[in-house]
This record gives sequence, C-alpha cells and structure tokens, in this order.
Amino acid sequence: MGRTLAPRGPNSQGQVSSSKGWSGFIKGLVKRGLRGVKLVISDAHDGLRLAITRVLGATWQRCRVHWMRNALAHVQKRQHTMVAAAIRQAFLQTDADAAHQTWRHVADQLRPRWPKLAALMDDSEHDVLAYMGFPGQHRTKLHSTNPLERLNKEVKRRADVVGIFPNEASITRLIGAVLLEQNDEWLLQCRYMQIEGMAELTQPLIDADPAKLPPMAA
Repeated sequence: MGRTLAPRGPNSQGQVSSSKGWSGFIKGLVKRGLRGVKLVISDAHDGLRLAITRVLGATWQRCRVHWMRNALAHVQKRQHTMVAAAIRQAFLQTDADAAHQTWRHVADQLRPRWPKLAALMDDSEHDVLAYMGFPGQHRTKLHSTNPLERLNKEVKRRADVVGIFPNEASITRLIGAVLLEQNDEWLLQCRYMQIEGMAELTQPLIDADPAKLPPMAA
C-alpha cells in the first residue's frame, strides 16, 4: 500500500461518465507518485475503463461480485443458486485457458433458457476473467473490489463512532489514521500479497514471455 492516494475524482466537475474526466483523475494520481500498475479492478464504467487503459496501460478487471449480481438479474430468483453455481465452475479452474473454455461452455448451456444472460457472458468474458492471467496465489485478491469495500466499511464505522466532526481537517486526520493502520496491517501482520509472488509481476517486461502476459482490455 505504501501511500494512500485519495483525491476527490471527477464527480465535483460533473464528469463521472466522461473518459476525459477520469483520465484527468488518473493522471493526477500518476503525478502524485502512482507507478507500476498492472491491474485495475472496478465496476463496469466505460469512461473509467477507457482512462485506465489509455493512461495506465494496465489490464482491467471487472469486479466479479458486482458482475454476478448483474448476471443474476436476468434469472428468476428461485434459479439464482443453480445458475451462480454453474458460472462459478469457470472460476474454479486452475488456468486461464480452462477458465475461458468452461465459461463459454456454461454460456452455451444457459443460452436457450436465458439468452440475455448468455449474451452478457459473451460480452464480458475477458473482463471478468482478466485476473486469471496473473499468478495463482494472487487471484483471490484480484477478482473483486471487496478488499477496498471492507476498508470503506471500517472508515465508515470509525466515523460513525465520532458522529459530528468539528471541521474537515478532523475528518482527514481520522481517515488518514485508519488508512495508516490498514497499511501497517497489510505490510506486517497479515501481508496482503507475498513478496515472492510479487516478483512474478515486477520483473522487467523484456524478460517476460509476451505470450504469458495478461491480456489488455480493449
């Protein structure tokens, strides 16, 4: 984690759905020291996705948890468990090729009964399975935005305890303290990712086999 970067983003300028607004947001992060980004995980947002690939040149991963909610919206509630279990078969595969093959097989199985769900699977296959192109030991941390959402919940919990803040600076101090605590926990107590595995991601691209590099989002 190292340093927390938390600017307000393009919302204040009314450019939430604009790739130009998100590009400015991400360029601001780069100016403040953001380097070496390999993968960005987010919800499906065309403007943000385009900015990620243009500015960072990173692979984009669509949050698997939020995608599943969108997918199940095309299915009757009583069928959610069965359909979700079928789709998760792709997530249980040990390599990217097997995951993609299983994904397409499941989509074809579901197509006669739920054509809209199958179409969604066709369109989002590479976005949802992008994390499979990364080392296996990291994949549980890469397929969704859940770690960030847990951090946001902790920030909210601590803020709720205080209730009313006297000024903006007091809010910044509290949130900054929570983020520093999380940073120390990830680094020292329960390391978020093992250093040995990170070496697979940080080696120079000239030494990497291009065929094994994770796919870039279009």
